Amino acid sequence: MEAETKVAIFKGKQIRKTIYNNEWWFSVVDVIEVLTDSVKPRVYWNAMKTRVKGEAGTELSTICRQLKLQSSDGKFYETDCANTEGMFRIIQSIPSPKAEPFKRWLAKVGYERIQEIEDPELATKRTRMLYKLKGYSDDWIEKRMRGIAIREELTDEWQKRGAKEKREYEILTAEISKASFGVTPSEYKKLKGLKRENLRDHMDDFELIFTMLGERSTTEIHRTENSKGLSKLKADAKAGGDIAGGARKKLEKRLKHSIVSKNNFKK
Repeated sequence: MEAETKVAIFKGKQIRKTIYNNEWWFSVVDVIEVLTDSVKPRVYWNAMKTRVKGEAGTELSTICRQLKLQSSDGKFYETDCANTEGMFRIIQSIPSPKAEPFKRWLAKVGYERIQEIEDPELATKRTRMLYKLKGYSDDWIEKRMRGIAIREELTDEWQKRGAKEKREYEILTAEISKASFGVTPSEYKKLKGLKRENLRDHMDDFELIFTMLGERSTTEIHRTENSKGLSKLKADAKAGGDIAGGARKKLEKRLKHSIVSKNNFKK
């Protein structure tokens, strides 16, 4: 599975979430910001932990995990996160008129995740529908869904071949991107004016195609050469990216314009 920060929406506000042990874990400070409208949710969270410990002797931090979530600067930082059950316990200590509707929303999101684990096809259908609702064309959606499958196939290989999740996946992904497009994902996001958004959701057809070519080539090189360990996987990633980069440069020469685009799908 692609290790990345997802964003859920509650009443127009963004809440970062990530999958850990097959369930959603939500950013505590994002939830606090939504429920309290606090301009300093981290300060509120720290004060709240102290208050609850003093009143009830409960350590709220024990129901949280520090998971890496993407920040507005595009980098990943360890952030206090709680699963659905833990978040319910935290919400009980937040006086807010939004608490009850948020609990219902949270239960629905958690239940949908359970359904998706039992029926992976359901997750695919939901993803397709979300892209459709955002106004993407059927042709683009097909490429995006194929790209997701290719990405998952690649990260499965990385896991089997000794790469540690998140940080090392980021290193390997950056190698492929740099060789494919001449920029790392963080540089690409900056070029497109993106912050928390998923870079690939803002790629056009050619950008998606060359991303797929670089990642699919890397997967095949890993398998053919039975690669193991970060150093070899990194060399393979560059080689796979070089294949996509070579094809991109040939097309750019013929079309007389760059494939790497500043365009995004933000409205």
